[in-house]
Amino acid sequence: MVDWNLAVATATRLARPGPDVSRDEARSVVAELRRHAKASEEHVRGFTRMGTEEIHDTPVLVVDRPGWVRANVAGFREILKPLLEKMQERRGGNPGSAVLGAVGGKVTGVELGMLLSFLSSRVLGQYETFAPAARDLPAGANGGGRLLLVAPNIVHVERELDVEPHDFRLWVCLHEETHRTQFTAVPWLRDHLEGEIQSFLAETDVDPMTFLERIRDAAQSLVGGRPEGEEEDGGRSFVELVQTPAQREVLSRLTAVMSLLEGHADYVMDGVGPSVVPTVAEIREKFQQRRAKGASRLDSALRKLLGLDAKLRQYRDGERFVRAVVEQVGVDGFNRVWTSPNTLPTKAEIAKPADWVARVHRRPEA
Repeated sequence: MVDWNLAVATATRLARPGPDVSRDEARSVVAELRRHAKASEEHVRGFTRMGTEEIHDTPVLVVDRPGWVRANVAGFREILKPLLEKMQERRGGNPGSAVLGAVGGKVTGVELGMLLSFLSSRVLGQYETFAPAARDLPAGANGGGRLLLVAPNIVHVERELDVEPHDFRLWVCLHEETHRTQFTAVPWLRDHLEGEIQSFLAETDVDPMTFLERIRDAAQSLVGGRPEGEEEDGGRSFVELVQTPAQREVLSRLTAVMSLLEGHADYVMDGVGPSVVPTVAEIREKFQQRRAKGASRLDSALRKLLGLDAKLRQYRDGERFVRAVVEQVGVDGFNRVWTSPNTLPTKAEIAKPADWVARVHRRPEA
């Protein structure tokens, strides 16, 4: 169904070259990122009061852009396996399915590779939650993930923003280490997310014609050809437009969780920052400006098409939620969010933190 090797080859071939650095400078950057990742563990645990007794077995990998691509393709293969098997079973009895599958797999592989090549130059770091272990890409035991730091992208952005390199590298590590802490200190979080993602995929239309019709409708909406009275879809991304109603319900829950995780990481990054990153105020201001405007008109268009603008809103809305809750009930009160799936905020509560506080911290009636 998907030619994964072709996806890796396509992304690697199309990925932009990284910044110009000498071999010695590259080694220095890699070594410093590893030191900062290690130092960030203590900073994040102390600030969040999460997992102080936990033993992290998830590795920290400093990778280049092709390394990031290989890691993400491995993750995609793992999480999409049930859906692809379902599609294969549905199509298996059709005449010519083997030929169509081979051709379709290559087309999908090229398209996935093009997407990953675009993203590979933009991701600074990533906690890979569903990471299968491989010889060149180790992962934590018992389904644990791995933390990726994309060295060329970090160097590129610190130069672009003209910020102090050592401070910026630590600042990035603080954000990514927060994600690592979230998943290692909250044992049920990974399984919960995987369950939601599998629920989302289970609702995917596996009939090719139905899926193609929805893609056509989505494309018409994106180019302004939507029927009169359907303007409300104009703000959605392509990814959202090809979803079923049931998938949108799952997506609402996933959006709330991702807003929480990203907002919490931003809150921790800025909370720890002043004590260990002297230029954190300058870095934050410049980085926010970069997030908001994108690199170019094409970049902005692709971000909207792929739904990446929604991710930017997750950072902003999630950080606002975390800050408001901590102001009302303190860090320990906020940490009740990690008690169970039932204490996670809904999408509506992300926008109205007081509603989450009222629900989770409501006093029992006398």
